[in-house]
Amino acid sequence: MPLPRLLVILIGLCVILGFVLWLVNAIQQLYWQVTWTAPFLGNLVLLLVIALLGALLFAFVYYFNLFGVAKKGNNRRRPVQVSQVKAEAAEETLRAVRKQVSQIQGDVARQALLEKSREIAENLARGELLVVVFGTGSAGKTSLINALMGRVVGEVGAPMGTTEEGATYTLRLRGLQRDILITDTPGILEAGVAGGKRERMARRMATEADLLLFVVDDDLRQSEYDPLRMLVGVGKRSLVIFNKADRYPDADREAILGRLRQRLQGLVEVSDVVPVSANPPAVQLADGDWIYPEPDVMPLIQRMAAVLRSEGEDLIADNMLLQAQRLGEKARKLIDSQRRRQADKVVERYQWIGAGAIAVTPLPVVDLLATAAVNAQMIVELGKIYGCDLSGDRAQELALSLAKTLTSLGIVKGAIGILTTALQFNLATAVIGKGIQGVAAAYLTRIAGKSFTEYFRNDQDWGDGGITEVVQKQFQLNKRDQFIKLFVKEAIAKVVKPLGLEKPLSELSPKEGREMEMQEPFLGENNPSPPQGRSQDYDPPPP
Repeated sequence: MPLPRLLVILIGLCVILGFVLWLVNAIQQLYWQVTWTAPFLGNLVLLLVIALLGALLFAFVYYFNLFGVAKKGNNRRRPVQVSQVKAEAAEETLRAVRKQVSQIQGDVARQALLEKSREIAENLARGELLVVVFGTGSAGKTSLINALMGRVVGEVGAPMGTTEEGATYTLRLRGLQRDILITDTPGILEAGVAGGKRERMARRMATEADLLLFVVDDDLRQSEYDPLRMLVGVGKRSLVIFNKADRYPDADREAILGRLRQRLQGLVEVSDVVPVSANPPAVQLADGDWIYPEPDVMPLIQRMAAVLRSEGEDLIADNMLLQAQRLGEKARKLIDSQRRRQADKVVERYQWIGAGAIAVTPLPVVDLLATAAVNAQMIVELGKIYGCDLSGDRAQELALSLAKTLTSLGIVKGAIGILTTALQFNLATAVIGKGIQGVAAAYLTRIAGKSFTEYFRNDQDWGDGGITEVVQKQFQLNKRDQFIKLFVKEAIAKVVKPLGLEKPLSELSPKEGREMEMQEPFLGENNPSPPQGRSQDYDPPPP
């Protein structure tokens, strides 16, 4: 015991002893004084003082033990309580997933999600601890599992499968009430298409583990560090196993172990980097005999047992909650993809409806969004796809708001310029002047519809950037050359040709040629200034 601490204890004992002597002397004086005047009263006072001291001592001992036991009990119960909360959260998430699955139209996808949710629920109810061995094919994963099976004290079951996914064994450790499933995985970083497929399978299996054994046979490479960081990032409890440690001299082994722990700082604890020798090579003696050393995996068994005993309940609950959340996210993505396909069909239908209406009755200077491109009925239909019932007035309000945004950002004028140039390259006819409004109406309806799709996807919220950022993003996505070429080609087929306006430039009379030039009322990249008598702005008319 350190000298300062011993001195403090001795001083404390002296103070306590002095206080006790003073208290005894004071009680004795009180007793003699009272007894001198009234002997019976003196005895009564003495009994009361003794009873009071006894009660104080009993209370002190009782409450000290109560608090100590409560504190120890809380320490024992805390992991169970946390595990129960997480397990309940996982069950609640699975119930929500089953409700989401009912909205998925594809039978195959719906059945796959339901099957996965049942599998997670069964694993949660069974409560086995799943340990997955992960790493490169040359790191010695299979040898490590064989060494563990031969060393672990307890019952070891037969392999549950021998497919390309690897074998799974059942074993028990002393001090654990749950069975342990230990599973091998295909090696990562293998070449070829088959190697990539096996690696994706191995990563999927690793993400489903309660405890991950990440096996390396040397210093950590970047190609090994990246998947480990990803798995730790999604919440996988990991032990890093430095296998084949017997191949190195003591100094080199300690150096590699030190570098591993340094590189993994912040990802895994120092005690979770464990050196083992799963399959030591045979050694030939001078007389010609061979010695086959025993595998040295006891450090791993001890660390794995310590982790599973102290954290096993939480690891199961954490993993089940993670699997349920990942399944819920997959269901949400499927539903979102399904809704986006439905929304695209609605937008495409309305863009050509608006284009036809404008092309048949073109107006000299008209706000395309206010008349055709943004249709309130389209907004209502998009809202229904995402479970939002909008009134006609609310839809018209949203349409007008987006029309003003498109005009204020110059997107109306920019769209006309882009489409005019594209039509000149694809169709040299008088219809460029007459039909540009219809084509532009379809294009702007598309931008509006895509913008409102994002609005409904985000629960009727334009996001931090507001409506301006959403509209600008959609305009940038829909102005790419490849898309414009396809769009104009489709517009000619659905807007120009059905109206019978197409006429080759060589067949135009001089009078029609002059009319074509006069029918270019829109600004574009090839029209640096507006035609005389036409307005340069395309503001929407007042509602």
